[in-house]
Amino acid sequence: MPAAADNENSANLTRSGASRGLDWFNLFVANIQTGFGPFIAVYLSSQSWTQTSIGLALSIGTISSMASQVPAGALVDLMPNKARVAAFSVLVFMVSALMFAIHPIPLFVYLGEILHGISSCTLGPAIAAMSLVIAGRFAMGLRLGRNARYAAIGNGVGAALMGACGQYVSERAVFYLTAALTLPALFALLPLRRSAIAGGELLPAPRKAGESRAAYLHVLSDRRLLIFSACAMLFTFANAPLLMLISGTLTAKGSNPSLLIAACIVLPQIIVALASPSVGRLAERRGRRIVLTIGLSMLPLRCLLFATSQNPTLLVTVQVLDGVAAACFGIMVPLIVSDVAGGSGHFNLSLGAVGFGIGIGGTLSTPAAGWMADHFGSRLAFFALTGIGLAAVLVALVMPETRPSKEAEQDVSGSAAPGRDASSDVPSRDVPGTDAPRGDAPSDDAPSNLHGDEGGDVQRSEPGPSEPADDATPKPKPPTRRRA
Repeated sequence: MPAAADNENSANLTRSGASRGLDWFNLFVANIQTGFGPFIAVYLSSQSWTQTSIGLALSIGTISSMASQVPAGALVDLMPNKARVAAFSVLVFMVSALMFAIHPIPLFVYLGEILHGISSCTLGPAIAAMSLVIAGRFAMGLRLGRNARYAAIGNGVGAALMGACGQYVSERAVFYLTAALTLPALFALLPLRRSAIAGGELLPAPRKAGESRAAYLHVLSDRRLLIFSACAMLFTFANAPLLMLISGTLTAKGSNPSLLIAACIVLPQIIVALASPSVGRLAERRGRRIVLTIGLSMLPLRCLLFATSQNPTLLVTVQVLDGVAAACFGIMVPLIVSDVAGGSGHFNLSLGAVGFGIGIGGTLSTPAAGWMADHFGSRLAFFALTGIGLAAVLVALVMPETRPSKEAEQDVSGSAAPGRDASSDVPSRDVPGTDAPRGDAPSDDAPSNLHGDEGGDVQRSEPGPSEPADDATPKPKPPTRRRA
């Protein structure tokens, strides 16, 4: 019917606009987050901050982020409109950036780090939740591939913008630019304000009377989620200090460390932007575990090459493997959590639990690797990180596959449209008690409670409250009376 076709076209346009809005939002958020990266240390150094004070400020931000992972995930689960959560997080980013720019006294810097850490913990789950609402569980891999591509582009563009701004204007101007970039990010959320609303199946169910908290949050004890959290923590522990160790190696060789480190950062982002959509498609076709294993196996290979070679050109080239690992791991984290907890109403809570494990690995690894390099040399530190990376691969191999089965996908599509075939938009014509095949006209032996709708489809009417349901045996027709 024309009205139904118009409604379907309108819905398709809405979904398309929401998808494009999420693409641009990922790009601008990556721009903003770049401003809170290494530029903070450069800016505070120009403001006569000591290295101890800078380390304390960065540690405050890290601790607040780790402490907020799980509570922030639970909060995002409770909020039906995920776009509002994302908008609030971006506004907090703006306030935090302005605190740095206007008056970088210790109080404002520490408060800005705390606000940035907390809002980062709500923004990441909000983006993942909006992706789940827009794409659904069975197209989540493709959506996350697009997210990673636009985020990688945003990281590269943001680094170039911030670097040029700090070089040719001032270090303070970097944070004014960061605050200004929140405005296009908010504008990109406009198509999502009515689309990124979670349905009832994505919201946590009310806690039943007498139900314990452990039973209510049973998804956090899922074996697959626990194994994946351990795998993510090991991977981050081995991956986080690599760039720090490489910079020390390049400085000791007398190379130009700033230029080479910049190349080590930009090259993986190019690989992520190019490879992420293919990684998402591979995860949907072949499963999650094989993609996760491929990504994790890049890490021990990188560590081994770093340990056996001191050639600056080779060290930069090896960062291609980091791009492959970043694409695979960055997509698998929200995708596997979506498989495990996407239908439980605790998706973002579970994502926060995995993020907490990642935070532990990243926080402990840097001082541990630095201590090992100081006392035993960088080569031994690289070999130790190789072993931890191999442990992450072994843990991934024992993790069960989490990709939903095709039968589950058909069940979801069938339950979404009762009375309709899962593989077609044509209403089902099977009638109990008849031998008429689907799509054919019913035979003369069909029960008499059949009627045709406007489209000519034959459907079975539902029995009334006092009318018994038809069984599978055809009933004889009553004799027809003729009028005299």
